[in-house]
Amino acid sequence: MVLKESALPPLDPEDQSKAYVKYYRDPAPPQPSHLSMMDTPCDPWKAISPEQMNDLLLPGELQVEIGWCNLPNGAGFIANRNVYKNVTAEMIDWWFAWHPLDGLRYRLWYPPQHVGIALSVESREKILDSSIPIRERNWGVTHHVTEDCNCGMENIDITFQSPRDFGFDMTRWREPYVSIFVGGFGWSSPAGKTGRAIKAPSLMCHIFRQIPGGLEHRTRFWMGYRMSQGKPELVLPPGVSVPAVAVQGLARHNVREFSNLSVLLPEIYAEFGGKGIA
Repeated sequence: MVLKESALPPLDPEDQSKAYVKYYRDPAPPQPSHLSMMDTPCDPWKAISPEQMNDLLLPGELQVEIGWCNLPNGAGFIANRNVYKNVTAEMIDWWFAWHPLDGLRYRLWYPPQHVGIALSVESREKILDSSIPIRERNWGVTHHVTEDCNCGMENIDITFQSPRDFGFDMTRWREPYVSIFVGGFGWSSPAGKTGRAIKAPSLMCHIFRQIPGGLEHRTRFWMGYRMSQGKPELVLPPGVSVPAVAVQGLARHNVREFSNLSVLLPEIYAEFGGKGIA
Protein backbone atom coordinates (compact mmCIF):
# COMPACT_ATOMS: atom_id res chain seq x y z
CA MET A 1 0.00 0.00 0.00
CA VAL A 2 1.39 3.37 -1.04
CA LEU A 3 0.52 6.24 1.29
CA LYS A 4 -0.51 9.52 -0.27
CA GLU A 5 2.15 12.17 0.25
CA SER A 6 0.96 15.23 2.12
CA ALA A 7 0.78 18.44 0.09
CA LEU A 8 0.94 20.75 3.11
CA PRO A 9 3.21 23.80 2.80
CA PRO A 10 6.59 23.20 4.48
CA LEU A 11 7.39 24.66 7.91
CA ASP A 12 10.50 26.55 8.93
CA PRO A 13 12.84 25.01 11.56
CA GLU A 14 11.42 27.16 14.39
CA ASP A 15 7.88 25.91 13.80
CA GLN A 16 9.09 22.33 13.39
CA SER A 17 10.45 22.46 16.94
CA LYS A 18 7.18 23.50 18.62
CA ALA A 19 5.34 21.04 20.85
CA TYR A 20 2.09 21.26 18.88
CA VAL A 21 3.65 20.76 15.43
CA LYS A 22 2.29 17.20 15.38
CA TYR A 23 -1.16 18.71 14.79
CA TYR A 24 0.09 20.23 11.54
CA ARG A 25 -1.41 17.52 9.37
CA ASP A 26 -3.81 16.89 6.54
CA PRO A 27 -7.19 18.22 7.67
CA ALA A 28 -10.20 16.09 8.44
CA PRO A 29 -12.45 16.28 5.38
CA PRO A 30 -16.01 17.60 5.68
CA GLN A 31 -18.96 15.35 5.05
CA PRO A 32 -19.54 15.40 1.27
CA SER A 33 -23.23 16.07 1.79
CA HIS A 34 -22.36 19.11 3.92
CA LEU A 35 -19.94 20.58 1.39
CA SER A 36 -22.32 19.88 -1.51
CA MET A 37 -24.89 22.19 0.07
CA MET A 38 -22.58 25.04 -0.98
CA ASP A 39 -22.63 23.99 -4.66
CA THR A 40 -25.48 26.30 -5.65
CA PRO A 41 -26.98 29.43 -4.08
CA CYS A 42 -29.90 29.26 -1.69
CA ASP A 43 -33.11 31.29 -2.00
CA PRO A 44 -32.15 34.86 -1.02
CA TRP A 45 -35.65 35.53 0.28
CA LYS A 46 -35.14 32.86 2.93
CA ALA A 47 -31.83 34.33 4.13
CA ILE A 48 -31.58 36.92 6.89
CA SER A 49 -29.95 40.34 6.74
CA PRO A 50 -27.67 41.60 9.51
CA GLU A 51 -30.54 43.80 10.70
CA GLN A 52 -32.31 40.52 11.54
CA MET A 53 -29.41 39.04 13.52
CA ASN A 54 -31.54 38.69 16.67
CA ASP A 55 -33.46 35.91 14.93
CA LEU A 56 -30.39 33.80 15.74
CA LEU A 57 -31.40 33.99 19.42
CA LEU A 58 -34.69 32.20 18.78
CA PRO A 59 -35.06 28.50 19.57
CA GLY A 60 -35.14 26.04 16.70
CA GLU A 61 -33.87 26.64 13.18
CA LEU A 62 -34.08 29.40 10.62
CA GLN A 63 -35.00 28.74 7.00
CA VAL A 64 -31.36 28.69 5.87
CA GLU A 65 -28.83 27.15 8.23
CA ILE A 66 -26.39 26.00 5.53
CA GLY A 67 -26.10 27.91 2.26
CA TRP A 68 -24.98 31.05 0.47
CA CYS A 69 -26.40 33.62 -1.93
CA ASN A 70 -26.43 37.26 -2.90
CA LEU A 71 -29.11 39.16 -1.03
CA PRO A 72 -31.48 41.36 -3.06
CA ASN A 73 -29.31 44.39 -2.17
CA GLY A 74 -26.21 42.70 -3.63
CA ALA A 75 -24.57 41.74 -0.32
CA GLY A 76 -23.09 38.28 0.10
CA PHE A 77 -24.78 35.99 2.62
CA ILE A 78 -23.34 32.80 4.11
CA ALA A 79 -24.85 30.43 6.64
CA ASN A 80 -23.16 27.34 8.00
CA ARG A 81 -23.80 24.91 10.82
CA ASN A 82 -21.42 22.46 12.48
CA VAL A 83 -22.03 20.10 15.37
CA TYR A 84 -19.10 19.62 17.73
CA LYS A 85 -19.20 16.44 19.76
CA ASN A 86 -17.33 16.50 23.07
CA VAL A 87 -16.60 20.23 22.73
CA THR A 88 -17.45 22.68 25.51
CA ALA A 89 -17.88 26.44 25.64
CA GLU A 90 -14.63 26.62 27.61
CA MET A 91 -12.78 24.99 24.71
CA ILE A 92 -14.10 27.56 22.24
CA ASP A 93 -13.10 30.44 24.52
CA TRP A 94 -9.63 28.93 24.94
CA TRP A 95 -9.14 28.35 21.21
CA PHE A 96 -9.93 31.90 20.18
CA ALA A 97 -7.52 33.26 22.80
CA TRP A 98 -4.79 30.64 22.20
CA HIS A 99 -4.51 30.43 18.43
CA PRO A 100 -3.86 34.11 17.53
CA LEU A 101 -0.69 34.21 19.66
CA ASP A 102 1.36 32.19 17.17
CA GLY A 103 1.32 31.78 13.42
CA LEU A 104 1.67 28.00 13.53
CA ARG A 105 -1.38 27.71 15.78
CA TYR A 106 -3.45 29.49 13.16
CA ARG A 107 -2.06 27.25 10.45
CA LEU A 108 -3.07 24.13 12.39
CA TRP A 109 -6.70 25.18 12.07
CA TYR A 110 -6.75 24.62 8.32
CA PRO A 111 -3.23 24.06 6.92
CA PRO A 112 -4.07 24.13 3.20
CA GLN A 113 -5.34 27.73 3.28
CA HIS A 114 -4.35 29.37 6.61
CA VAL A 115 -0.97 31.03 6.20
CA GLY A 116 -0.37 33.39 9.11
CA ILE A 117 -1.69 35.64 11.86
CA ALA A 118 -0.34 38.67 13.72
CA LEU A 119 -1.36 40.92 16.61
CA SER A 120 -0.29 44.36 17.71
CA VAL A 121 1.71 44.62 20.94
CA GLU A 122 -1.34 46.05 22.70
CA SER A 123 -3.61 43.27 21.46
CA ARG A 124 -1.18 40.58 22.54
CA GLU A 125 -0.96 42.12 26.01
CA LYS A 126 -4.75 42.14 26.31
CA ILE A 127 -5.13 38.51 25.26
CA LEU A 128 -2.46 37.50 27.80
CA ASP A 129 -4.02 39.56 30.62
CA SER A 130 -5.27 36.98 33.12
CA SER A 131 -7.32 39.62 34.95
CA ILE A 132 -9.71 39.73 31.96
CA PRO A 133 -12.19 36.83 31.54
CA ILE A 134 -10.87 34.72 28.69
CA ARG A 135 -14.12 35.15 26.73
CA GLU A 136 -13.63 38.92 26.68
CA ARG A 137 -9.95 39.14 25.77
CA ASN A 138 -10.58 39.39 22.02
CA TRP A 139 -13.19 42.13 22.35
CA GLY A 140 -11.72 45.18 20.60
CA VAL A 141 -8.73 43.18 19.34
CA THR A 142 -7.84 42.96 15.65
CA HIS A 143 -6.43 39.75 14.15
CA HIS A 144 -4.31 40.34 11.03
CA VAL A 145 -4.60 37.11 9.08
CA THR A 146 -3.42 35.84 5.72
CA GLU A 147 -5.47 33.09 4.14
CA ASP A 148 -6.96 31.83 0.90
CA CYS A 149 -10.76 31.58 0.78
CA ASN A 150 -10.70 29.98 -2.69
CA CYS A 151 -10.18 33.27 -4.55
CA GLY A 152 -6.47 33.77 -3.99
CA MET A 153 -4.42 34.81 -0.98
CA GLU A 154 -5.83 37.72 1.03
CA ASN A 155 -4.76 39.90 3.94
CA ILE A 156 -7.72 40.25 6.30
CA ASP A 157 -8.09 42.42 9.38
CA ILE A 158 -10.78 41.07 11.73
CA THR A 159 -11.83 43.23 14.66
CA PHE A 160 -13.65 41.20 17.28
CA GLN A 161 -16.53 42.64 19.28
CA SER A 162 -18.73 41.78 22.21
CA PRO A 163 -22.22 40.54 21.29
CA ARG A 164 -23.66 43.81 22.60
CA ASP A 165 -21.37 45.93 20.43
CA PHE A 166 -22.12 43.74 17.43
CA GLY A 167 -25.78 44.62 17.83
CA PHE A 168 -27.44 41.73 19.63
CA ASP A 169 -30.36 42.39 21.97
CA MET A 170 -28.85 41.24 25.26
CA THR A 171 -32.27 41.03 26.92
CA ARG A 172 -32.83 37.98 24.69
CA TRP A 173 -29.38 36.48 25.28
CA ARG A 174 -30.00 33.34 27.33
CA GLU A 175 -29.32 29.63 27.53
CA PRO A 176 -30.02 27.22 25.97
CA TYR A 177 -30.59 29.28 22.83
CA VAL A 178 -27.16 30.89 22.85
CA SER A 179 -23.95 30.28 24.82
CA ILE A 180 -21.12 32.08 23.02
CA PHE A 181 -20.63 34.70 20.35
CA VAL A 182 -17.39 35.08 18.40
CA GLY A 183 -17.46 37.73 15.72
CA GLY A 184 -17.05 41.26 14.53
CA PHE A 185 -16.17 43.02 11.30
CA GLY A 186 -13.33 42.68 8.85
CA TRP A 187 -11.65 44.15 5.80
CA SER A 188 -9.85 42.10 3.17
CA SER A 189 -7.56 42.95 0.30
CA PRO A 190 -5.57 40.76 -2.12
CA ALA A 191 -2.18 39.78 -0.71
CA GLY A 192 0.83 41.22 -2.47
CA LYS A 193 -1.06 44.19 -3.91
CA THR A 194 -0.36 47.85 -3.32
CA GLY A 195 -2.21 50.07 -0.89
CA ARG A 196 -4.50 51.06 -3.77
CA ALA A 197 -6.05 47.58 -3.89
CA ILE A 198 -9.80 47.46 -3.26
CA LYS A 199 -10.64 46.49 0.30
CA ALA A 200 -13.92 44.69 0.92
CA PRO A 201 -15.75 44.74 4.28
CA SER A 202 -17.72 41.92 5.89
CA LEU A 203 -19.53 41.14 9.11
CA MET A 204 -18.70 37.80 10.75
CA CYS A 205 -20.97 36.10 13.27
CA HIS A 206 -20.40 32.78 15.05
CA ILE A 207 -23.08 31.70 17.53
CA PHE A 208 -22.63 28.61 19.70
CA ARG A 209 -25.40 26.94 21.66
CA GLN A 210 -25.55 23.87 23.86
CA ILE A 211 -26.85 20.57 22.51
CA PRO A 212 -26.70 17.11 24.10
CA GLY A 213 -23.08 15.92 23.99
CA GLY A 214 -21.53 19.10 22.66
CA LEU A 215 -22.13 22.39 20.87
CA GLU A 216 -23.95 23.55 17.78
CA HIS A 217 -22.06 26.24 15.88
CA ARG A 218 -24.08 28.54 13.61
CA THR A 219 -22.20 30.91 11.30
CA ARG A 220 -23.38 33.95 9.38
CA PHE A 221 -21.36 36.24 7.11
CA TRP A 222 -22.68 39.38 5.49
CA MET A 223 -20.24 40.53 2.79
CA GLY A 224 -20.47 44.13 1.69
CA TYR A 225 -21.47 45.39 5.15
CA ARG A 226 -19.46 47.27 7.75
CA MET A 227 -20.22 48.43 11.29
CA SER A 228 -21.12 52.12 11.59
CA GLN A 229 -22.02 53.65 14.96
CA GLY A 230 -22.87 50.22 16.31
CA LYS A 231 -25.13 49.23 13.42
CA PRO A 232 -24.61 47.27 10.19
CA GLU A 233 -24.28 49.49 7.14
CA LEU A 234 -24.34 48.38 3.50
CA VAL A 235 -21.43 49.94 1.59
CA LEU A 236 -22.15 48.62 -1.91
CA PRO A 237 -23.09 51.21 -4.53
CA PRO A 238 -26.59 50.80 -6.03
CA GLY A 239 -26.68 47.97 -8.55
CA VAL A 240 -23.37 46.45 -7.42
CA SER A 241 -23.18 42.92 -5.98
CA VAL A 242 -20.43 41.04 -4.20
CA PRO A 243 -19.07 38.57 -6.80
CA ALA A 244 -20.82 35.23 -6.36
CA VAL A 245 -17.51 33.38 -6.72
CA ALA A 246 -16.22 35.19 -3.63
CA VAL A 247 -19.33 34.39 -1.60
CA GLN A 248 -19.25 30.71 -2.56
CA GLY A 249 -15.49 30.54 -2.04
CA LEU A 250 -15.78 31.77 1.55
CA ALA A 251 -18.75 29.47 2.16
CA ARG A 252 -16.81 26.39 1.08
CA HIS A 253 -13.74 27.51 3.03
CA ASN A 254 -15.90 27.90 6.14
CA VAL A 255 -17.25 24.36 5.83
CA ARG A 256 -13.74 22.94 5.51
CA GLU A 257 -12.01 24.93 8.26
CA PHE A 258 -14.67 24.31 10.89
CA SER A 259 -15.09 20.66 9.95
CA ASN A 260 -11.40 20.28 10.72
CA LEU A 261 -11.65 22.30 13.93
CA SER A 262 -14.39 19.98 15.21
CA VAL A 263 -11.82 17.15 15.14
CA LEU A 264 -8.72 19.15 16.08
CA LEU A 265 -10.07 21.08 19.07
CA PRO A 266 -10.88 18.22 21.48
CA GLU A 267 -7.47 16.67 20.82
CA ILE A 268 -5.34 19.80 21.16
CA TYR A 269 -7.30 21.11 24.15
CA ALA A 270 -6.78 17.82 25.99
CA GLU A 271 -3.02 18.33 25.67
CA PHE A 272 -2.61 22.10 25.93
CA GLY A 273 -5.85 23.50 27.33
CA GLY A 274 -4.78 23.14 30.96
CA LYS A 275 -1.55 25.03 30.37
CA GLY A 276 -3.00 28.49 29.81
CA ILE A 277 -2.73 30.25 26.48
CA ALA A 278 0.83 31.63 26.31
